[in-house]
Amino acid sequence: QVHLVESGGGLVQPGGSLRLSCVASGFAVDEYAIGWFRQAPGKVREGVSCIGKKDGDIYYADSVKGRFTISKDNAKNMIYLEMNHLKPEDTADYSCTASPKVAPAGMLCEYGMDYWGEGTLVTVSS
Repeated sequence: QVHLVESGGGLVQPGGSLRLSCVASGFAVDEYAIGWFRQAPGKVREGVSCIGKKDGDIYYADSVKGRFTISKDNAKNMIYLEMNHLKPEDTADYSCTASPKVAPAGMLCEYGMDYWGEGTLVTVSS
């Protein structure tokens, strides 16, 4: 059974950094596409960053390019999202996701994944 549990959210000042972590179980992160989505209050859910199953296939939303970095640790079966230069508009609930589908990372981040964590709240405010 696939299970994803996020941690690392919290309150941070504008310009600050946070690192989100996701413990994956029930599957191997090196065999699935993985990603991070977010949903701000009153807004549509957005695919922030996804890694496809093909080597080097990584997608970032324009809103986070150059500031966020997605990564995974195959040995620990963990997924990460390093977030730097945070802005108030980054405030949202962030969810870790996974899918066995073979598709470009951009398409997965656009149309969604198959498995979702409960989310971790990130608040960027002074």
